[in-house]
Amino acid sequence: MTDMPLSAYIAPKGFERELATELERKKCMVRARRGRLFLCEGAPLSMAWAQNVWLTPRFLPARSIKDAASRLMSMQRNWALHESACREGTRRRAALIEAALPHVSRKPVAFGDAAPRAPLGAWTMWEADCILASPQCASPFADGEAFFEENRTEPPNRAYLKLWEAFTLLPRRPGSGEYCLDLGASPGGWTWVLASLGARVVSVDKAPLSPKIAQNPLVEYVAGSAFALNPETSGPFDWLCCDVVCYPERLLKTVRRWMESGNARNFVCTLKFQGDTDHETAEAFAAIPGSRLMHLSCNKHELTWVLLACA
Repeated sequence: MTDMPLSAYIAPKGFERELATELERKKCMVRARRGRLFLCEGAPLSMAWAQNVWLTPRFLPARSIKDAASRLMSMQRNWALHESACREGTRRRAALIEAALPHVSRKPVAFGDAAPRAPLGAWTMWEADCILASPQCASPFADGEAFFEENRTEPPNRAYLKLWEAFTLLPRRPGSGEYCLDLGASPGGWTWVLASLGARVVSVDKAPLSPKIAQNPLVEYVAGSAFALNPETSGPFDWLCCDVVCYPERLLKTVRRWMESGNARNFVCTLKFQGDTDHETAEAFAAIPGSRLMHLSCNKHELTWVLLACA
């Protein structure tokens, strides 16, 4: 037990090392690590490799199943158990506490739906008689993991899920009449999302789009390199979206060119790491004023960078 402010970070599955490195680079004092959970001293910070952040974690006594559930419900209704941090031998007890709490639906999100708005706390069984709980978390989803009703017939690949998840979390998304640029578009998963929202899309790639996507009247295909476009003469666009396979440093140079031109208002881009994680370039993206760098649950060894124009 301690009166010192605490914060907790949940690493995406398989990327614990990336989060550990980011915490070290930001000089966060890790007090304890349990599975994918890193408990740190101090107020919460923005962490790209944290799929969820526990903003107000605290230790609570758990003298019995009923006592633990009562303490959690006294703070709020909705809670999600984080199992990876449960002390060995306590998962059965944690399951009983979870069963004593009100049920929280984890129904898959449909395309176009907003993220859940009800507060969702997170907790884990720290010891047999102690729980670690945070009534406030950064993500509206349990462990930051969003599940969607997948469309298995219209999109040409599953890459569309990343853009879908980003728009689910963001305060706004493209709409009817807006003009979007999709760099590295083939076979057209992101283009499908943008056109489905009613936006007009210019899709650029050396490889062709899926025929079904190319036939959409809202889509204009341009054969060529995503990096060959001149931002000064190719815009303006309401949204620039990019899921192209390239080194993050090259993507950063491209983004900066478009930002300097003023011909793209909103950005959603994927940083794809080939080999070791390029933390330095990721930090350069995160340092761009007003932007957000995050690991989506649909991301693999990659991060999503977002910059929205001021309203």
